Amino acid sequence: MKSLLSAALVALPLALGATTAAAQTYPSKPIRWLVPYPAGGGSDFLARTIGQQLSTHIGQPVTIENKPGGNTAIAASDVARAAPDGYTVLSADNGTMVFNSALYSKLTYNPDKDLTPVTLMGRFPMILVVGPNSDARDAKDFIAKAKAAPGKLSYGSAGAGSPHHLAMELLKTQAGLHMVHIPYRGAAPALGDLAGGQIPAMMVDLAAGAGFIKSGKVRALAVANDKRLPQLPDVPTFAELGFKGVEAAALVGLVAPAGVPADVVSALQKQVKAAIDQPAVKQKLIEFGVEPVGSTPAEYGALLKSEVTRWHKLIKDLKITLD
Repeated sequence: MKSLLSAALVALPLALGATTAAAQTYPSKPIRWLVPYPAGGGSDFLARTIGQQLSTHIGQPVTIENKPGGNTAIAASDVARAAPDGYTVLSADNGTMVFNSALYSKLTYNPDKDLTPVTLMGRFPMILVVGPNSDARDAKDFIAKAKAAPGKLSYGSAGAGSPHHLAMELLKTQAGLHMVHIPYRGAAPALGDLAGGQIPAMMVDLAAGAGFIKSGKVRALAVANDKRLPQLPDVPTFAELGFKGVEAAALVGLVAPAGVPADVVSALQKQVKAAIDQPAVKQKLIEFGVEPVGSTPAEYGALLKSEVTRWHKLIKDLKITLD
C-alpha cells in the first residue's frame, strides 16, 4: 500500500505538469469547428467570422464544418465522442445545451456530461414581428387582440423547439394568450409567409429578420430583451410594456468534449474572446444582429444552468415534446 501511495504521489505532479505543458503549447495543430446548421445562417456566420480571426490570432487553420440534422444532435454527438484535447469544438445554441434534454425523452448525447462550456460567443435577442397589413398598432394592441380571440390567431416559428418557438410560448404564458403554432423549416420561409400575410406574427432574431424589418415587409413591435436594441431604438422591450420576464434569445456558445483539461479550455476561451473583441469583428457581428459576449467558461456554465431551470419548467408545464 505504501508503495502504491508513493507511486501515486510521484505521478501526480507529472500529470499536472503534462496538463500545464499541453495548455502552453495549445494550439499546435488545426482546430475542427462544427456548426450544427447549414451554411449561411446566423450560427454559421458567427463561427466563420470568429473562426477566421481566431485562425489569424493562433497561427493555425480553423476549419468550419457544417453538420446539420437531429435538431443539432448529430453534430453534438460527433463532438461529444471526439478526443478531449481542444481540437474539436462545437457551436452550441439553446437547443443543443438547454432545450433538447427536455424536448426529447432520449438523446444521443448528454449536454451536462458529454460537453464542456468554453464561452458564450453571442446573443440573438428575439423580436415580436407582424405582417405589414396587421391592424395591431403596437405590442399592447396585438396582445389585447390575441387575448380577445383565443385560438383564432396563429404564429409562425423557425421550427418546433427552436428559440423562436419557445420565445412566443413564453410570451403566451406571461400574457395569458392562446395562439396556434405553425412551425416552419427555418426562419426565412416563416418570414416570407409573414410578409405575404399567410401568418399574422412570429418571434424572430434580428440576424434573420433585419432585411424584412428594414424594408418594411414586417413590423417590429417589441423586443424580448432587458434593454432596447441599438439597431431598433424605437422598438420597446416587453418589460417597458408591463410584461416582465419576457426575455428570450438564441444563445450561441462554444463547447468542447468533456474531459478537455481546464488549462486548455481556459486558453481556448481567451483566444476566442480576443477574436470577438477585435474591433472589426465586433462591429461585423453587431451589424449582423448579434450581441457579442465572450464570457468565461464558469460564466457560460452558470448561465446554462439557469437557462435549464427556466426553460425546462416552461417546456414541461406546456407539455411540449418532439418525440
